[in-house]
Amino acid sequence: MRILLVGGTGLIGSAIYARLSAEGHECVLVSRHPPTAFDRHHITLDLARTDISEWKGVLAGVDAVINAAGALQGQDMQGVHVAGSAALYAACESAGVRRVILFSAIGSNVDALSDFSRTKREGEAALTARELDWVVLRPSVVVGRPAYGGSALLRGLAALPVLPVMPGTAAIQPVHLDDVVETVLFFLQPGAPSRVALDLAGPRRIAFSDAVALFRAWLRWRPAYRLHLPSWLASAAYRAGDVAQLLGWRTPINATAQAEMRRGATGDPGLWRQVTGVAPRDLEAALAREPASVQERWFARLYALKPLIFVVLGAFWIATGIISLSAGWDIGMSLLREGGLQENVAALTVTAGALADLAIGCAILYRPLSRYGLWAALIISLTYAVIGTALVPRLWTDPLGPMLKIWPVIMLNLVAMAIREDR
Repeated sequence: MRILLVGGTGLIGSAIYARLSAEGHECVLVSRHPPTAFDRHHITLDLARTDISEWKGVLAGVDAVINAAGALQGQDMQGVHVAGSAALYAACESAGVRRVILFSAIGSNVDALSDFSRTKREGEAALTARELDWVVLRPSVVVGRPAYGGSALLRGLAALPVLPVMPGTAAIQPVHLDDVVETVLFFLQPGAPSRVALDLAGPRRIAFSDAVALFRAWLRWRPAYRLHLPSWLASAAYRAGDVAQLLGWRTPINATAQAEMRRGATGDPGLWRQVTGVAPRDLEAALAREPASVQERWFARLYALKPLIFVVLGAFWIATGIISLSAGWDIGMSLLREGGLQENVAALTVTAGALADLAIGCAILYRPLSRYGLWAALIISLTYAVIGTALVPRLWTDPLGPMLKIWPVIMLNLVAMAIREDR
């Protein structure tokens, strides 16, 4: 079959793409991200801003459509989940593409506690109103060998020295990624049922903290002390996630997550099992079949360190800029005079360096510019080392080590560059 896979670079979409390609199907990926060398058929489109006429051209020769696109807090959820998807479904109806599989969110059909679940529910309505052979799949927290979003959060929390228990969180029923993919393959078979909505939920309800504990055991670490966070501290964590979203970072800890975690992610997998024959696997049993490797342990340990690294680096550069323009002005000027620079040149150099530091720090903290900020930080650090050596070589023997400390900063910068990628 020729299948149009919208949102094919996400956690679920990429797994579906790999399996369908291995089964011999021709998959056309649609995402807002640029293609990679491994994507043979990749179309870069913004689902929220693509109209019916554009979709008609993309749908030429397509036998089925899978919509696995999703928007998070801070993104255009209304555009992606509702308006853009509705345009796609209208184009499918017009082009005669009957089979459409939509990934929604478990519980969104029951109550909409956030814009995320509300728009997911409205997106379902936009599909079910069409004369199409539609299938709506509502997965719970999806876990598997790859990790992103909630499944990545489970691993990151498992690596902490204490196990934080967030107040007001309901149970979840984690579902394995392989079971989700098997379900998609079932509904792509000739004669598969349609006009059905299924909850994709694991066989066991567990507390979120218990799921974290299972991942900690899977990572081969001893059980951690459970620290029940007070409501004010948990709220502060969610608000910090909101700030990170404003700066362009994708984080599973935010106000939307708070609302969704209060509701939980549970459902009845009975109809899923009855319709498809898929027997959802238990989380603990699934983890036991895939022992954790050192890569998973590294990822889990780096998960919580990543935001701290970027915050520390950004704050460091901003602080050096502020200090250079205030309390450290005279020290900077005296060092440049010692190096033989004239007064006006020294003042210009200190000012330019301070402003550069401020710009670098702000760029590192702002996700869309962080790549450029990190490269600028690396270049200017090496520049400072060269200029400092040329002008004031005695700084290499200074007991406080101003020249020696440049190199740990450079190494931390290289670590940030290595782990900057989200997915």
